[in-house]
Amino acid sequence: MGPAARLAALLAVLALRAGDPTGAAARGDTFSALTSVARALAPERRLLVLLRRYLRGEEARLRDLTRFYDKVLSLHEDSATPVSNPLLAFTLIKRLQSDWRNVVHSLEASENIRALKDGYEKVEQDLPAFEDLEGAARALMRLQDVYMLNVKGLARGVFQRVTGSAVTDLYSPRRLFSLTADDCFQVGKAGNVSCALSLSREFLLYSPDNKRMSRNVLKYEKLLAESPTRVVAEAVIRRPNVPHLQTRDTYEGLCQTLGSQPTHYQIPSLYCSYETNSSPYLLLQPIRKEVIHLEPYVVLYHDFVNDLEAQKIRGLAEPWLQRSVVASGEKQLPVEYRISKSAWLKDTVDPLLVTLDHRIGALTGLDVQPPYAEYLQVVNYGIGGHYEPHFDHATSPTSPLYRMKSGNRVATFMIYLSSVEAGGATAFIYANFSVPVVKNAALFWWNLHRSGEGDGDTLHAGCPVLVGDKWVANKWIHEYGQEFRRPCSSSPED
Repeated sequence: MGPAARLAALLAVLALRAGDPTGAAARGDTFSALTSVARALAPERRLLVLLRRYLRGEEARLRDLTRFYDKVLSLHEDSATPVSNPLLAFTLIKRLQSDWRNVVHSLEASENIRALKDGYEKVEQDLPAFEDLEGAARALMRLQDVYMLNVKGLARGVFQRVTGSAVTDLYSPRRLFSLTADDCFQVGKAGNVSCALSLSREFLLYSPDNKRMSRNVLKYEKLLAESPTRVVAEAVIRRPNVPHLQTRDTYEGLCQTLGSQPTHYQIPSLYCSYETNSSPYLLLQPIRKEVIHLEPYVVLYHDFVNDLEAQKIRGLAEPWLQRSVVASGEKQLPVEYRISKSAWLKDTVDPLLVTLDHRIGALTGLDVQPPYAEYLQVVNYGIGGHYEPHFDHATSPTSPLYRMKSGNRVATFMIYLSSVEAGGATAFIYANFSVPVVKNAALFWWNLHRSGEGDGDTLHAGCPVLVGDKWVANKWIHEYGQEFRRPCSSSPED
């Protein structure tokens, strides 16, 4: 049983009752970008207003019922109440024939709940779908799996890694948000209907009268009957076409360092400097350069953008964000191993993007104008957002990257547009190092050798974001147009 399966079992044990998921027909993408999750606060505020109105209506209705109850009770508690009194006899008969009928058949309660339901239906289209709930639950499982979070601690709202007797605090929230038993069960059964059905049936053995669990069994049986291929699909591990599964431990280990590698910076061949690249554009304002690694050559440029520039780029991209996709043969598809939303910004959208291109070109010495480079891609990661080990350059001749007719991606220039509280590092798997999220800094590396062959050591990953809102901007530069800027070499070592 793998770590994710162990988490599912543990959380199911913690649970006291099952959830009652009701899905939406359309596939939900709210969970795949934190900015989309933040927008979900607005409809919930509208629901709070509706619920407040409902509660006030119900409170008034219950006050009337309480007065009626107290009045009748006081009459029955008075043993000297004479039914011979025609007034009392009349009111008794009136109550039994009319007042009690009004109490039992009152429409006020149904009117109150109808108003609440009508309001909910107006908001419903803006709410996350059941697929979002599944995606968010799988994100928690991913975080526990990659960062080895203590399950019971996580259920209490504590982000700790427990290894033997050692306890490491990965993040200390200012306010604890604990999970209920129902929350835990939802996480434990996320995304695996077959497993959920099995657990629910087992639960009924111990609690055969549990109606919610019985409804869940019927629902899961119906889902599997409607989509028999789902059973097979749930057993398939959907990964990129790279041999990284053998290095899973390396990937998770690099993510667990959260980008902190003290001994890495004791290597004499690595250095920091102010970089102008002999460009007049940078003479008056050189960029702080930190050489992170030599093979592959990876450089971090500190304060490449300022806060206002980063904020503006995020703002330009936000209305256009869509679920991120990956190349699969000649197609591009959304996949579980990449959880984010992205948008492409042409340099005609805003003068800032032209300035950014000039800055990148001056710093790298490369031609970053289309078609020699792609438009700026802005990415916002979701709950536990990540991108498992992959190459930026094409590894197949049928890759959609070649549609630009400008060769393969020779280099990557990635800008961190935000900071995060924990997680989200960029891990280079075979090179065995990771770089933390450094706000406003830019990470640069070569994807191809000078011979044009792909550099296998650039296999990298975006580690799951443990806590925070991660934004990056990618500028991918292609081979064509760089012939005299980065001359070719016949040596595979160059």
